[in-house]
This record gives sequence, structure tokens and C-alpha cells, in this order.
Amino acid sequence: MSRIGKRVLTIPENVNVLLNDNTVTVKGPKGELKLDLIKTIKVNVDGNKLTVEKLKEDKFTNQMHGTTNANINNMIIGVSQGYKKALEIIGVGYRFAVSGNTLTVQAGYSHPVKVEIPNGITVNAISATEIEVNGADKIVVGEFAANIRKIRQPEPYKGKGIRYKGEHVRHKEGKKASK
Repeated sequence: MSRIGKRVLTIPENVNVLLNDNTVTVKGPKGELKLDLIKTIKVNVDGNKLTVEKLKEDKFTNQMHGTTNANINNMIIGVSQGYKKALEIIGVGYRFAVSGNTLTVQAGYSHPVKVEIPNGITVNAISATEIEVNGADKIVVGEFAANIRKIRQPEPYKGKGIRYKGEHVRHKEGKKASK
């Protein structure tokens, strides 16, 4: 029995949840998200309360019960408040530049790395060394931020590279001179 799956979700006033066959559509001020359900999971909407129930008792349905509830909760939060990930780049000559639908990253390579910004995501340049990735879909925001971080991950000796804002990078001790 999943405690997450049994949780009752509260739908905010500015969010609309629609059920069509096996699809849940959540609309709000930040956008619209859809989730396809499995056949053994049923979603009930009663006023501003949403519950997820199992129609069958088996291992896969039990696994998907809590997952479906968590995904719908993430969708409700995403369309009402949105998600954001802040990234910073550390290193001499390292910088971000946002132009239109393209993010250009200069991270110590011989060429700038250009990354196409997906639909539904906005990237705000706070400064030349800091950006903020915003969007309604938690999965897409997190994956895009992780792909940017992969361009130049922080290295453990000097800490140079791209990291999440507030991320702590453990530093290693360098070579010691012989005595």
C-alpha cells in the first residue's frame, strides 16, 4: 500500500483538471500538461480534491499507484507555480549567452557550444555566469538543466565547470611537492 498513492491532492482555483478516457490534462496559468494513465489506475476529481485509486491488485499497479499520484501533483504545481533550476559557471573565460531559442556556452573548449532550448522552457540570463531554466514540466526542466551541466561538469581540483546554484563540489588535495 502506497502512502503517496493514497494522498488526496488539492487542486488550486486557477488550475483545471480534465479526464478523458486514460488521459489526465492539467491546465493552468503557466501552461498545459498531459499524462497517459495505465488501464488499472483510475483518477477521481471531486470539486477541488483529486484521488488516485487502483482497479486491480498486482505488483505493477501497486508501483504505478504512487508514481501516478506524484506525477499529477508535479503537473498541478508546474502549471500553477512552475519549476526553475539555477545554474552557474565557474572558470576564467567561461560564460553563458542566450539569444532567441539558442543558449551559447563558452566552457574552455576551442569552440562555443550551442544548445537548442526546447519548447515550453525559458532560459533567463541573470549575468554572464548565471542562468535560470524555467518551465511547467518538472521532468523537462530538470533534464535540460542536467544536459547543460554535462557540457562541463565541475572538476574536483579547482572547481571549474557548470554547477547548480548552491551545489557544493568537494575539492581534492593536489599533488604534494617532494621533501
